[in-house]
Amino acid sequence: MVERANRPSALASTPALAPQPQVTFSDDNSRVTAVLPTGESVEVLLYGATVISWKSGDGAEKLWLSEAARLDGTKAVRGGIPLVFPVFGTVPNHAQTAKLPQHGFARTSRWEFLGKSSSESAPGSAAADLSVKLDFGLSSANLDPSARELWPFEFGLIYSVLLNRDSLTTSLVVTNDDDKPFDCQVLLHTYLRVKDITAVEITGLADASYVDKVDGAKTKTQSSPLTITGETDRVYSPAGDAAVIVTESGAEIFSVTRDNLGNVVVWNPWADKAAGMADFAPNDGFKNMVCVEPGSVSGWQTLEPGDAFEGAQTITLYS
Repeated sequence: MVERANRPSALASTPALAPQPQVTFSDDNSRVTAVLPTGESVEVLLYGATVISWKSGDGAEKLWLSEAARLDGTKAVRGGIPLVFPVFGTVPNHAQTAKLPQHGFARTSRWEFLGKSSSESAPGSAAADLSVKLDFGLSSANLDPSARELWPFEFGLIYSVLLNRDSLTTSLVVTNDDDKPFDCQVLLHTYLRVKDITAVEITGLADASYVDKVDGAKTKTQSSPLTITGETDRVYSPAGDAAVIVTESGAEIFSVTRDNLGNVVVWNPWADKAAGMADFAPNDGFKNMVCVEPGSVSGWQTLEPGDAFEGAQTITLYS
């Protein structure tokens, strides 16, 4: 063997890349799943761009999803985070939305996956700093013809789902691409999972006025922490943007903050109403959920041609 005078030294080892968030599609391309290296995950159904699962790093589910929920695109999903647009209820005296079904068409439309983005992790950096964002789009161009006939405006929606280690942020941007103004309402219909609804207390709504839809749509004022003891369906209009805190058995479990969404809907069907909904299962599932839903639904957002509206929520977990 011939000795070389200047043999090259061993190549320096390349630092291993730190684990990165993973984004995958189901075999039938009906849903997208994102997982952080620390185990947190979110799953989004393209039908309605509905978040159907959000798990912490230990695998604990944080959203409630009905066992009878339709996930095949035949009906709006019962549970998770359905999107409400362009109308909250049925409004027969509002010309633009009079023909639309309750909660509009966003939750029953097939959305397009626009892409992912994630924070980059350098070798040796903390995986806890990672996040991943999924973007979805719906526009008048790909809206079902039947829905387009009911609401014939040119529009665009961008929905973003941002997963961090201890929080989930969902945001919706609405643009008016038409040559005339239109009115709309927006709501993030979030079903939070709890262990025992009778042990739940909701704070952050003190002194807020609300419409009590269970009591003849009377306007009332919240004078104390909210507990759920029966069917509850309230549209709150808090004066500020304080976080809404969900406490169970004395321990804070969720903090819900709002960005440019002036209302908070709190809903639980309780026993009789739950039993009467075919897609609500099990019948006693009302014991394990409470809806805390940031939105803009007490009036109308009027968008002039070229205008945009953006609203968001961030749900933070307490350790």
